[in-house]
Amino acid sequence: QVQLVESGGGLVQAGGSLRLSCVASGPSFSTYTVGWFRQAPGKEREFVAQIIKNSGTTYYTDSVKGRFTISRDSTKNSVYLQMNNLKPEDTSVYYCAATQKGWANSDWGQGTQVTVSS
Repeated sequence: QVQLVESGGGLVQAGGSLRLSCVASGPSFSTYTVGWFRQAPGKEREFVAQIIKNSGTTYYTDSVKGRFTISRDSTKNSVYLQMNNLKPEDTSVYYCAATQKGWANSDWGQGTQVTVSS
């Protein structure tokens, strides 16, 4: 089990950028697949991006491809989400999650609010 703390959210104008950070405490963070999810008011939580343990392969939901980049720095037990060209529809609470056995069995952070104004 790992503990996750997100930061970096805030208010930004459309077209702007933010970089979210997810710092983990706990053993062997590099053996976890890490993902970013988001949830807007009144909507279901949705997958945004993930980076696969060991291989570093990344996946993105279609709506953020070309704008968001997920990366990890194992020396800092951290995973980042660089978000460029932000749109009002990106407004959500963003959550970091980590798993070794699939998303049904995962650890979650408390979330960080991202608000994009038009």
